[in-house]
Amino acid sequence: MTIRIGPYRVSAHNTSKQSENKIHDDAVARRFGFSGGLVPGCDVMAYMINLPVSIEARFVKPVYDGEMAVVTGEESDGVLAIEVKSRGQLCATGSASLPAAAPPVSIADFTETAAAVAERRPVDTASYELGKWLGTLPRSWAGEAAKEYLTDVRERDPIYADEGLGHPGLLQRVMNMVLVDNAILGPWIHVGSRMQLLSAANSGDELTARAKVTGNYEKKGHRFVELDALVVANGRAPLAHCQHIAIYQPREQAAA
Repeated sequence: MTIRIGPYRVSAHNTSKQSENKIHDDAVARRFGFSGGLVPGCDVMAYMINLPVSIEARFVKPVYDGEMAVVTGEESDGVLAIEVKSRGQLCATGSASLPAAAPPVSIADFTETAAAVAERRPVDTASYELGKWLGTLPRSWAGEAAKEYLTDVRERDPIYADEGLGHPGLLQRVMNMVLVDNAILGPWIHVGSRMQLLSAANSGDELTARAKVTGNYEKKGHRFVELDALVVANGRAPLAHCQHIAIYQPREQAAA
């Protein structure tokens, strides 16, 4: 039996227009063949999280600021298949399931390293060397910052504010910071993630990631990095086991 869920409609919002990553800037994004600045993939994933609890997502096409993003799901045999469409095009796909119990993950298997490099340098292949362990600066979202985040990702479910919970989309922002905190990047693109939630985050938790580089390769002129990481609250509580894929050096389109 297949059960259809949604649609959940979101007026997409580019939260990173002023960020260091200029793939979110209209003019720069056009140099890479896009119509305008990209809505961050971690925020598109936050839209998708409105339907499930744990998720795997792949970003197929960009979602643009101000466009309507429509999230739908179909549940069959305990697995929820998710799609995000915008402008009539498929922009992201995903799947989610709810296991009987969270898979056992030991924090001891994820090496605690320095919060980040002492000095960020322009990105190169050595920045994300295969097998390297990377950390992040601690971050938290509480009070007005937590409210602002929920507004930014257009989250309408009151459970986060009512129960003081941290939105799972914040964990994806922390995963992005693994890249940002350890190198000076040019325009770059988050292309996919798998996230198994292990416990609930609370508003105001200090969040960090412990990440191992599991892939660093070239494909079709793009440089990709893959991470296997644990997102941790307050230095001790595992929140999510995440695999993260990004293009850290995208191929620039030739001028017409």
